[in-house]
Amino acid sequence: MKSLIAFGAVLLMFVMTIPVNADGKDELKQFYSKTADKVKATENADEKREILNESFNNMSNVLDKVLSSGLISESDRVGIEQYKATLQEKQNELEGINGYERVQDSQLNSFANYVVQDMEQADSTITISVIALLLIIIIVILLV
Repeated sequence: MKSLIAFGAVLLMFVMTIPVNADGKDELKQFYSKTADKVKATENADEKREILNESFNNMSNVLDKVLSSGLISESDRVGIEQYKATLQEKQNELEGINGYERVQDSQLNSFANYVVQDMEQADSTITISVIALLLIIIIVILLV
């Protein structure tokens, strides 16, 4: 029975990894696009900043959890840390700290669009296959 579960997990890993790798970047695009849509739908500048800040904090927390898991390769760790640094730069720019000029209230919609475009074009992206593998490991542990 355990060998059947292990075989199923390995098979599931191969089946899920291929499409997830292809669409992994799309998932991140959707995350930032939804944030930009929320920003554009909001009239109050303080609320727009809060939406953007919350989005940056949520993604940063996710990245921290993945980094602390200990289940990723060194190259994935470097890529995630670079991605997190890019994310932090955007948050610094939004808040006007660490040498960045604060984004003006009238430019928050444009900034949200810029974040979407910039994060889409980021050189270092998180390989979603790592996350899929973690999910598979959790499922295997629950089933055994």
